[in-house]
Amino acid sequence: MTSQAADGPETVAASRRSKITPEREQEFFDAVLEQVRECGYDAVTMEGVAASTRCSKSTLYRQWKTKPQFVVAALRSRRRSRFEGIDTGSLAGDLREAARAVGRWSTNDTKLLQALGHAVTQDADLAQALREAIVYPEIAALKELLRRGVARGEIAADHPALEYIPAQMFGVARARPVVDGEYADPDYLVRFVEAAVLPALGLT
Repeated sequence: MTSQAADGPETVAASRRSKITPEREQEFFDAVLEQVRECGYDAVTMEGVAASTRCSKSTLYRQWKTKPQFVVAALRSRRRSRFEGIDTGSLAGDLREAARAVGRWSTNDTKLLQALGHAVTQDADLAQALREAIVYPEIAALKELLRRGVARGEIAADHPALEYIPAQMFGVARARPVVDGEYADPDYLVRFVEAAVLPALGLT
């Protein structure tokens, strides 16, 4: 029995993948997501990513058999804790800092959502990966800020506005390019929090 047969296809695939360092793999992921943002999902090709990262397209095809698999893997590599380190001691302060943080990554995230808009309606795995990379972490982090505010006694747990705050924050950042033709930057989002979110919660 050969070594390949003994190991099985999954072990052989893992061995092939191990030749790429995590840093190099992240370069590939960053490159494919940047091309999605700039060119749109349909225009992205494995050949184009290979050229921009100076590797052979066979390297990419060995790791990820298709473009959808590659983009899904790239999206899942971006899952991270949102608003890490935000703890001003008050809910109003936390929400202002969260607004600034959303504004810092809003342009890239919104471009990605826009570029993948049609594709995610056709590919359930791609849609789920997009939610895991952008939507779920952001909403979960906002809910945690609100939970801490409730725990500190700043706002009642049954306040009717609480459930809408994550959707408000997420929605305004994504909608502004459509409504105003501009991306939501930190200053804009802080003004939104002070004019709409804090008054809804009865905070200043």
